[in-house]
Amino acid sequence: MPLDPQAALRAAIAVPSIPHDADGPVFREPWEAQAFAMTLALHERGLFSWKEWAAALAAEIKRAQTAGDPDTGETYYSHWLAALEKLVAEKGVATEATLHRYRDAWDRACDRTPHGQPIELQPGDFK
Repeated sequence: MPLDPQAALRAAIAVPSIPHDADGPVFREPWEAQAFAMTLALHERGLFSWKEWAAALAAEIKRAQTAGDPDTGETYYSHWLAALEKLVAEKGVATEATLHRYRDAWDRACDRTPHGQPIELQPGDFK
């Protein structure tokens, strides 16, 4: 999913907690950029406002901190993804069960794929 630089900049302004540098958002792993891009795409399609997104993300971060997350910044996009999954489920785009089923399938596919090879979902990944 390509990342529109202007949309990324608008998101960084609308949600100030997004890790960024002078050029825009920064990511440590490819999946973080993908989660960010999915969020931008869903926002631009009108699924949620930035205010609604910021509230969902803040609630997820607060929940994690209450559960003992040290809040060092390393888990920021894990909270981002959890907030996105919750919003998608709340909006009726997909159920939490479906989201968990796909997450577990990707985990299985990742576990069986040799390092450096493309990860491909197979029917057996959906146990």
